[in-house]
Amino acid sequence: MRVLHVAQPTEGGLVSCVGDPVADQVRRGWEVFVATPKAGQLPGVVRSVGATHVEWKAERSPGPSVPSETFRLRRLVGDLSPDLVHLHSAKAGLAGRLALRRRLATVFQPQAWSFHAVDGAVRSAAVQWERLAARWADRVVCVSEFERSQGEEAGVKAEWRVVYNGVDVERLTPAGDDDRAAARAALGLGPDPVAVCVGRLSRQKGQDVLLDAWRAVRTAVPAAQLALVGDGEDRPQLERRAADGVLFAGHRIDVPDWLAAADLVVIASRWEGMSLVPLEAMARGRSVVATDVAGSREQLRDDAGAVVPPEDAAALAEAVVERLRDPARAAAEGRAGRARVVRSHDIRQTTEQLAGVYEEILARR
Repeated sequence: MRVLHVAQPTEGGLVSCVGDPVADQVRRGWEVFVATPKAGQLPGVVRSVGATHVEWKAERSPGPSVPSETFRLRRLVGDLSPDLVHLHSAKAGLAGRLALRRRLATVFQPQAWSFHAVDGAVRSAAVQWERLAARWADRVVCVSEFERSQGEEAGVKAEWRVVYNGVDVERLTPAGDDDRAAARAALGLGPDPVAVCVGRLSRQKGQDVLLDAWRAVRTAVPAAQLALVGDGEDRPQLERRAADGVLFAGHRIDVPDWLAAADLVVIASRWEGMSLVPLEAMARGRSVVATDVAGSREQLRDDAGAVVPPEDAAALAEAVVERLRDPARAAAEGRAGRARVVRSHDIRQTTEQLAGVYEEILARR
C-alpha cells in the first residue's frame, strides 16, 4: 500500500498521533509519505522511522493562504500517486478535502473539531464547512466516542470510525516511589507535593484556569508545586498571571520523567479530541484530574482520577487538593489508570485498527 499522511501542526500531541501509525505502516512494508511543513519535530520523527518526508508549506490557521496550500497539496498528491490519503487535524482536513474531493481514498481525522476553537459567525462557518466536507472523506476517524458525538450533534453526516488514541505501554512503565524520587532529583524538584500539567501554552489547554485554581490549591496545601511543561504563544501572559509555587519548565523531551516526578497530572483543556497526556500519565501510574472535554470520561471512567467542568477553577482546585492531601487515593487511581491503558489504549491496538480502516476503504473502492 502507498499512503500519504498530511499534517499541520508538526509539534505537540500530533507528533505521536501521526508518528506512531507511520512507524507501524513502515513495518508492514507499506510505502509511506508524510507531507508537513519542514519546521517542528514531526519531519525528523517521520524520517527516523523510515518513512519519506515531503515538504508541504502551510500555515497553522485558515486564511488567505488556503488556496495556495490546496494547490500545492493537489500537486503533491499528483506527484506521489498514493492509494490512500490520511488528513490529520483541521488545516490538513481543509486543504486536503478541497484538493481531493474524494477522487482518492481519503481519511480525515479531526483530532478535536475546528469549530470548538472559535465563536460566533466564524464558528457557524466552521460547522457548515465540516458538514459540507464530510462527503469528501471515505471515513472520518474520531479518537473518542465523545468526539464522534460532537460531530453528529453539529450535523456532520459521515462514515464514522472511532479509533482510540494509544500510547506505548512497554516504553511508558509504571513509576513507583523510588522512580518518583529519582525523577525529582534529576529535575531539581524537592520533596514537596508536585502537580504536573503537560501541553502547549495556549487557550485550548486552559493553563490560565489552572493558574487561577492554583491560588486556592496553595492556600490548602502551602508547599504544593505546579510544573507547566511545554511552551507556546501564551507563555508571557501566563507568567504574569502565575502565583508562588509555579514552575515554567518550557519545551521538554523528557516528559516521561516529569510524569514520574508528579503526585498527580492535571489537564485543564477547553477542548480536545482525546488528549494523549492523560494516557501517558496513566501508563506511568499517575492519578489524573482532567476537564470534561472529549475523551476524558472514556479515559478515566470512575476510578482513575477526577473529571471537572471546563473553566471551573474552583472545581479544579478542589479535585487537585483532594489528591494532594490523600496520596493513597492518588496511588490507587494511578494503578487503576495503568490497568485501563494496558487494556484499552495500547498503541498496538490503535495502529492495528487504523490499518483495518484503510484496508476496508480500499476493498470497498
